[in-house]
Amino acid sequence: MSLEATIRERLAALSPQVIELVDEDHLHVGHGATGAHWQLTIVSEAFRGKPPLARHRMVYEALGDLMKREIHALKIEAFAPEQL
Repeated sequence: MSLEATIRERLAALSPQVIELVDEDHLHVGHGATGAHWQLTIVSEAFRGKPPLARHRMVYEALGDLMKREIHALKIEAFAPEQL
């Protein structure tokens, strides 16, 4: 399974309405961490009423050990549905 597919599978725990996941490795050529730079936009009812830091923590928790090894950098934009 690809890293992207694994990320999407893990984020399914947040019951997202929208997931936009972009591989940004081409912007970080020479860093030696192929497949490890991502930009995520995620919309979920689970984020309703939560501040941005709590939303980011929820994403990190869903991704678990991927954040320690496979993912080098993750830019997160996390929204509740009413924020769209």
